[in-house]
Amino acid sequence: MNAILEALLLQAGYNTALVCIGAALLGAAAGAIGAFVLLRRRSLATDAAGHATLPGLALAFIILALLTGDGRWMPGLMIGASCSAALGLFTVHWLSMRTRLKEDAAIGMVLSVFFGAGIVLMTVIQTLQTGRQAGIASYLLGSAAGMLRSEAELIALMALLTALSVFALRRPLAMLCFDPDYASVLGLRVRLMDLALSGILLLVVVASLKVVGLVLSVALSIMPAVAARFWTNRVHLLVPISAGIGAAGAYTGAALSSTAPSLPTGAIIVLTLFLLFLLSMLLAPARGVLATFIRHQLFRRRVHLRQGLLSLNRGEAIYDGLTLRLLRRRGWIRRDGVATPAGHLAANAAARDEALWALYRRLNPGSAALAQYHRILPVREALPQDTVQELESQFARETGFPQPHRA
Repeated sequence: MNAILEALLLQAGYNTALVCIGAALLGAAAGAIGAFVLLRRRSLATDAAGHATLPGLALAFIILALLTGDGRWMPGLMIGASCSAALGLFTVHWLSMRTRLKEDAAIGMVLSVFFGAGIVLMTVIQTLQTGRQAGIASYLLGSAAGMLRSEAELIALMALLTALSVFALRRPLAMLCFDPDYASVLGLRVRLMDLALSGILLLVVVASLKVVGLVLSVALSIMPAVAARFWTNRVHLLVPISAGIGAAGAYTGAALSSTAPSLPTGAIIVLTLFLLFLLSMLLAPARGVLATFIRHQLFRRRVHLRQGLLSLNRGEAIYDGLTLRLLRRRGWIRRDGVATPAGHLAANAAARDEALWALYRRLNPGSAALAQYHRILPVREALPQDTVQELESQFARETGFPQPHRA
């Protein structure tokens, strides 16, 4: 426990602090672009780009090993991975636009073919007598424990470029995600913006190879966005929340993995992000499971109370146990089910409210308030005060009953 705390507080050594900070920057950038990827429904494209990096990575290693004797020069490996991933994304776009294949089928084909080619090249690497191939397999699942300062600086630079690109293109990307046809009418070049989104995503995938590996790179972009989706419905909030979750998950996962060097960094980061996703799904106040359950129970009680009062007003017997318990707790019925004086007043008020809702429905048949509030909330809580006054006046004219006096 002390080792974990030291790692989280950046007290476990220079290299651990370097890895944690680099992972946090990368997680923030991946979470930011992941929000737009999720809204654009291109989540599988991230997986295709990640797997498509393998042949370029392996081929770059072979070329570097033959030319220099050391194939583990990280900028060269990233250039090779970028070219291969770009080719993979281009192939996906071309197949989905120029053939009868759907995008998911194109992604599945590109992912399997490129990854298979990469595995073949990785086998070739193992037969080389030079190149210092030890550690090249760590790019599959990530291994940040031995990250050099130059590598961390390169990852941080790529993360910064990603963040700046997302910030500069945030408005056209939002338009692209929600209504590409309207964006095209306004003069936005939809295909160019799609390419820009793919390019930024490619930058994140390549930058994350050293930290989480190509197999798990999809999680670094998509999982923070999915978790952030539980907290808000607004894009201008979704992007920073997703970036924050990505940074927190990557930082914590990198710190935890530093205390167990034998475990792959990428897997620990992904599991940490999954834990944050579970917490968001359960505890988010807007769309979390717990908040949804509480709202459902409150709605259910409102419906039972209202139907119980209407039954009291009509003199009907009530057999539902929950309705009886709720009415009894409010003091509106006795234990034998007979209405109390307060219950008669509440029942009359509910009946009048029901009549006002019926009048409002007749006068405003297309109103959205009917679908949201009818038979759930009293008229005075759901509609503006002037509308309620008009309903009361109309009801009094039609029925002859005066408006109720209110202090």
